[in-house]
Amino acid sequence: MLLERGLEPGSCPEEVAVSRVELLEDIAREYCSAGADIVETCTFGASPLKLSQYDLDQHTEDINHSAVKAVKNVVGERAYVAGSVGPSGKILKPYGDTSEAPVYESYLRQVDTLAQAGVDCIVVETMLDIHEAKLAVRAAKAVSPSPPVLATMTFEDLPRGFYTIMGVDIPAAVSGLMEEGADVVGSNCGNGVDKMVEIARAFREVTNHPLIIQSNAGLPETENGKVVYRESPEYMAERAEQMLEIGVSIIGGCCGTTPEHIKAFRALVDRTASPR
Repeated sequence: MLLERGLEPGSCPEEVAVSRVELLEDIAREYCSAGADIVETCTFGASPLKLSQYDLDQHTEDINHSAVKAVKNVVGERAYVAGSVGPSGKILKPYGDTSEAPVYESYLRQVDTLAQAGVDCIVVETMLDIHEAKLAVRAAKAVSPSPPVLATMTFEDLPRGFYTIMGVDIPAAVSGLMEEGADVVGSNCGNGVDKMVEIARAFREVTNHPLIIQSNAGLPETENGKVVYRESPEYMAERAEQMLEIGVSIIGGCCGTTPEHIKAFRALVDRTASPR
């Protein structure tokens, strides 16, 4: 959505929260109007460690606070505001050169700002390393036990099953995330809706915990120099009905999904889902 509205490739998306607040408000308004019950903030990469890649770590508090305010200004009481927390951009030892302490402190600084800004929940997402995911969930729970923490990891379909690129399978993800107190677990990104139905089923086979699934609108393809996603709102909503049958509590969209996709999900839920 930001790229379509002029964000330069390679620039920091989160910086928009202080330079173009009205843009975030417009996008939040579109998703809310489409029927979303939860609207995320543009803070996926707004931990100080991640922002340091753009020399913006000193603006951590301003960026996170402004991003939350932008969504809250628009949605009011019509939707919950979720603070997005993504990977730090560092690789933990022994695979990388970063110890746990600075990663935990980085997440702590971000989620503390999100909580103070008034988010209704925190979404730890697109995680590949269960150890890093646990640090993010732990930080969120340390700041305040009251906002629910939704934690999702990104899996690949391998011959031996679904694994993250760091070798984490679904049972290990569920066990680790729940150990830290995640209120909702699941998966986002990396897959179109068909694979996500399979992932949802695999999650349900190992836990009765509330589940969240956020599919991509297919895998990205390049067409005339532009990244496109092929799965239509109708196609995704049709397949997402299986998620409701599996017992997924929250369905949403990741890369490539637009307000039109969320509108189709809204219609599906209103038509088929019982209150959860």
